[in-house]
Amino acid sequence: MGLFDNVKAKLGPAKDKVSDLAQQHGGKIQDGLDKAAKVVDEKTKGKYSDKIHAGTHKAKDAMDRIAHKGESEADGGAAGASGTTPTKETTGTAGGTSETPPPSS
Repeated sequence: MGLFDNVKAKLGPAKDKVSDLAQQHGGKIQDGLDKAAKVVDEKTKGKYSDKIHAGTHKAKDAMDRIAHKGESEADGGAAGASGTTPTKETTGTAGGTSETPPPSS
């Protein structure tokens, strides 16, 4: 067993715990992100509004992926209840594999 396998085995339970906490407290986390974004936007007097909102949106999406990761593994890899879990597909190419983005709906 290599070093990477040892680290992966030790972090597995922590990853499950984080997913469970994100599922239980997702609303509170998103409210906190909104409040933090509002405060920063006010402090910068709206100068970076678009960047703040984009960062907040990315943070919320990441939190949703973490929260729904346990659900998608439990039901055989299907998307979570919202159906927004992004997937990575690989296609064969002459130089190996390349990632293609999930289809947009």
